[in-house]
This record gives sequence, C-alpha cells and structure tokens, in this order.
Amino acid sequence: METKLAVPIAAKNLNEARQQTGAAKAAGAEILELRTDYLENISIWLVKKLITEAKRAGRSLPIIVTCRDKRQGGVRDCPQKLRIEVLVGVLEAGAEFIDFEYENFLSVENREKILPGLSQNSKARLILSAHNFETKFPNIDKLYRDILAVYPSAIPKLVYMANHINDCFEAFDLLHQTGGERIVFCMGEAGLASRIIAKKLKSFVTFASIDDESATAPGQLTIEHFKKLYRYDAINSDTELYGVIGSPIAHSLSPAIHNAGFADVGVNKLYLPLLVEGEKAEFDKFMQNILSRSWLGFRGFSVTIPHKQNALDYVRGNQGFVEPLAERIGAVNTLLIGKDGKLAAYNSDYAGALDAITSALCITRTDLRDLTVAIIGAGGVARAIVAGLSDAGSAIKIYNRTVEKAERLAEEFGCDFAGLDDLPTLDAKLVINCTSIGMHPNIDVTPLSKKYIKKDMVIFDTVYNPAETLLLKHAKEVGAKTIDGLSMFINQAAAQFKLFTGQEGNAELMRKSIIGSVEN
Repeated sequence: METKLAVPIAAKNLNEARQQTGAAKAAGAEILELRTDYLENISIWLVKKLITEAKRAGRSLPIIVTCRDKRQGGVRDCPQKLRIEVLVGVLEAGAEFIDFEYENFLSVENREKILPGLSQNSKARLILSAHNFETKFPNIDKLYRDILAVYPSAIPKLVYMANHINDCFEAFDLLHQTGGERIVFCMGEAGLASRIIAKKLKSFVTFASIDDESATAPGQLTIEHFKKLYRYDAINSDTELYGVIGSPIAHSLSPAIHNAGFADVGVNKLYLPLLVEGEKAEFDKFMQNILSRSWLGFRGFSVTIPHKQNALDYVRGNQGFVEPLAERIGAVNTLLIGKDGKLAAYNSDYAGALDAITSALCITRTDLRDLTVAIIGAGGVARAIVAGLSDAGSAIKIYNRTVEKAERLAEEFGCDFAGLDDLPTLDAKLVINCTSIGMHPNIDVTPLSKKYIKKDMVIFDTVYNPAETLLLKHAKEVGAKTIDGLSMFINQAAAQFKLFTGQEGNAELMRKSIIGSVEN
C-alpha cells in the first residue's frame, strides 16, 4: 500500500474552493479532503457541487469529505443532523471516502443513517476518526481495536497531540504492528516528523496544506515542504532516517542541506528535524526509544543545543566509540548508529571551523601552528574551535564577559584569557566571534567595535544568519579579510555528510540549498 498525500480544501465558499482545489492539484496532491465544516453556508447542494467541480477540473483525484464535529476540531458548529446528511449526500455525488467521528458513530441512530448510504456505494469507504488535541490517547492500541470491532471495514484514523517527541513512538508502534488501511500520526511541532515518517510506515494517508495560512491542524506541513524539502516522493519502507536533535529546531537549515545532498548522490536517506525538549533524561529516553526500534531505520543524527554534552554522555554510558578530539572537547555534534546498534560520536564543529579558516587563507592545517588567534566567547562553539586550534598549535587568547569561564577554558587548553574590557588591546592575526551577538533578528549589534579592527586582521564570525553580520560589514569597510559563519556551517555539515554516507558532499550545492533561508 502506497501512502497518499492528502491536501485539505478548507474554503469558506465555492470560489475559494475552486482556487484551493486548483492549487492543490498543481502542487501534486494525491487525495483531496473537503473540509466542509469550513463552509459559511453549508448545504447538501453546495457540497455536491464542490465534488462535481473538483472531479471535473483537471485530473480527477479521490475525495475525502469531512464535516468535523466542533468538539473534535471542527470550525463551525453544524447540527449533527446536517453533518450526517452531508456525508450521506456526498456518497451519491461520487465521493470515495467520508470521515466521521468514531465517538459519534457509536450512536445506533447515527449508524443507521450512515450505513445505508455506504451500502449503496460499494466503492465508498468510511474513515472513523478520533482526535486528541491535548495529549496522547490513554490506550491507542485498544482504541484502534475498538474502532474495527464496531465497523471492521472502517479505516481507523487516530491523531493526537505530541507534547514531546517521545510521545510519537506509540503512533510508530501502532503503524509497525498493524497492516492494511489506517491513518496514524501526531500533531504539534514535536509530532512533525511523524507526518513524514507516516509514508515509510505505510499510513493510508498523511496530510499537507497548500500553504502555511491554509493549515487545518497544528504542525501540518505544506505540500511544498513535503515534496521539495523532505523528498516525499522518494520515501519508501527501506528509507534510512537521519535528523537534527535539538531545541529549538524549527528554523534549522540542516534538513535542507542534507536532503539536497542525499538527492545529489542518489541515496535512499531522509533527514528530519527532531525537537527533543528537556534535559538529559528526555534525551536519554529519546535515544532508548530509537535504539529499541531498529525497524524505524535511524542511522545517524546531527546534535545541537542543548544536547551536545548529553549525546557524549549517552555514548560513553553505552560503551560506544568517541572520537578522541571530541572527547577532549567534551561535546559531540554527530552520532552514528551501526547496523548492530553500536553508537559512535564525533565533533565536526572544529573541523568545519578549521576548514573555513584554511580555505579562506589558502593555507594547510600545518600552517595554523603559531597563528595568533583571539576568540570572543567561551561557550560550546568556542570550546570546539579552541580545541581544534590548540591541537593545531595556534597561539590563542580567549575573551569573555565572565572572566572565570574564559579562565577555565584557557587553563584546560593552555591558552591566555581576558575579559571583554581588554578587547581594545587585542593583537591577533585571526579574530573569531564565537558568541551569538549579531545573530538574526538582532542584526544591529556587534561583539567588536569597528575601531578595533585592523586592516591586516582576518575576521571570522561563526554566526551564519545573517550571512554577512555587522561585524563582517565593518571588517570589509576597514579592508580586513573576512570568513562568514555560513562557510563553517556548511563545512561541518559536509563533514557530517561524509560520516552519514561515506561520500564527499557538494559544498556548493549545500550553500545553494540554504542561501534563501538566511538573511543577506
């Protein structure tokens, strides 16, 4: 069974419905869902006309008709009698599916009105749906069985709000343990990946909106995101999964980079955003959920804030391999899962930074020895870069607002340190901003005043959004050489890509895949 991409038509009137239907078909919808509870003046005549026009306009697609009860997410409070009349009426007009709430179907009176209409249209199917907009179902397996016990020919639809990504695994398990036609996924940002994985796990349909404004449920992706960003048409049951673990994660550029790269080298891999909120306990539970379900096919992760230390601790605790320099850095940003379930951890942040520096300066890593470097900041990014440059033999001085933090980092790697008050006296060939100062949307600030930048300096800003920060603009105005954060970001992603695939990534393609997503 091939999962179909269903696009809701959530129109207030006939004209809007025509426009949305045309847009959905043009974008590649495989099923239309007519959400008739959005109509301002709903009537059986109007809904039948919608179906007739949708069938006539361009390529004909299967149609699901839904007139959702307001208690389960409907927009308008239509009388139940009218809702049932609409669903029965559209069966005569050629609708292939009607969606009715399981809770309401338990009423003998409602069943006696719906079932005769289904019996007169042998090709029509009934979707019996249950939604929980607050949390998980108390027992999703029992609910699934109960739906089929009441009406064995039904297509069960079970959709609930995931308040944490760990809530999604019950949905994955149900899809894995059952067969046939069923619809199961999670709502909300934490449930986003479940909408995409639904195809790998052979859910009957998954839903995508025409655009952000026409979404009909929390966390619903646009059809463009499905098709372009997440390579929906290439997903199958053998697709290997990767993703970026972090919080927040909504604006991560990593899915665009890696999915473009996977498509470029022709591998059956998919990269997802994975919102893992919380601290070590939540991260550990997520990893346990992944590792205990090898059938999901997860093979690796990028790891970002706040889980780089948690990832290292988890791999250590599970006797996995840790790259020696990553061990020294004390944080990892890349995890691999072997086919035997064994874990390996790496840090490509330092490699991305060093490659950006050597490429811009047209030197080798050997030439970094004795290079004078000023590091602004003493957080995770600074730590990785200090470790890499220290390993290469550079002469480093760390500047940080909290001097004690700079001192601890400097002591560990044998560097000098100072407070930000000493920046006016800095004298280094290479200056690296490792703070978030200047990051979008706060683009009018800089960690280093223009008057302290010298023409013979190289200014490197690890912030990559915007691509050209105020610090880099000032450096160019002075005549200093610059290195943007996008270069480091793409280099570290390329290093991860090689770990994920065993192949070299196309850095230019990676840059093109995200350039429209960052401020210029």
